[in-house]
Amino acid sequence: MKSKISVIVWNEYEHEQANPAIAAIYPDGIHGAIAAGLREVPGLNPGALPVEVTTATLDQPEHGLSEARLAECDVLLWWGHRAHGKVADAIVDRVQKRVLEGMGLIVLHSGHFSKIFRRMLGTNCSLKWREADEKERLWVVEPSHPIAAGLGEFFELPYEEMYGERFDVPAPDETVFISWFEGGEVFRSGLCWQRGHGRIFYFRPGHEAYPTYFDANVKRVLANAVQWANPRVQIVDVCPMSPALEPIAPKNISFAKAGVVQEKKDIE
Repeated sequence: MKSKISVIVWNEYEHEQANPAIAAIYPDGIHGAIAAGLREVPGLNPGALPVEVTTATLDQPEHGLSEARLAECDVLLWWGHRAHGKVADAIVDRVQKRVLEGMGLIVLHSGHFSKIFRRMLGTNCSLKWREADEKERLWVVEPSHPIAAGLGEFFELPYEEMYGERFDVPAPDETVFISWFEGGEVFRSGLCWQRGHGRIFYFRPGHEAYPTYFDANVKRVLANAVQWANPRVQIVDVCPMSPALEPIAPKNISFAKAGVVQEKKDIE
């Protein structure tokens, strides 16, 4: 069993390079802020392990997600927005394979439209949105869930982008947070699924124009989510022809390859 959790924080890293105002908020990139928070805040899940956090960005070779690097990754956090279409399908295939094998995937904010999230959930993942500097109140609707450890009944972000229902995703296995916005909308903002052997968590806050990833409660959620998503198993998918475990008695009929039942005498 591993003594630490290997985490990769992936970010397309385009807003910070193109917009000085966003660069001023996140001088080390959104990925840098998230990674620093994970290093700073320990998870509160029972048996929480230390984390080893690195980052990857879209402009790196193979988007920073080589097969060798993903093979060692326990939990991948994904932030994307304006460059979903630039992500190579081969890398999406690679990440999907690792999630099905057991790697945890945490999708953040506008990553709801990322190729990998839509691939894993099989829906459009569309929603309503509005950017109006409004308050977001996140209600903890499953206070016993490991991702909610250490939080109160709710917490608030003074400025965020609004996401509103309907959120076009499959019914989650668990809903941890529901958001209310100053303009009146609500949104399922902390959702859990399992796909294959891997766990997936979607967490809504994190618009690039606001310092959301420096918030203490957001750091707490992500630290807990990493512990929750840490693989319980790592099982590579195979589809072998399996020999019989017990003797198979001779039959008086035989099935042709097309599935047609024939009398045994008809094929002798």
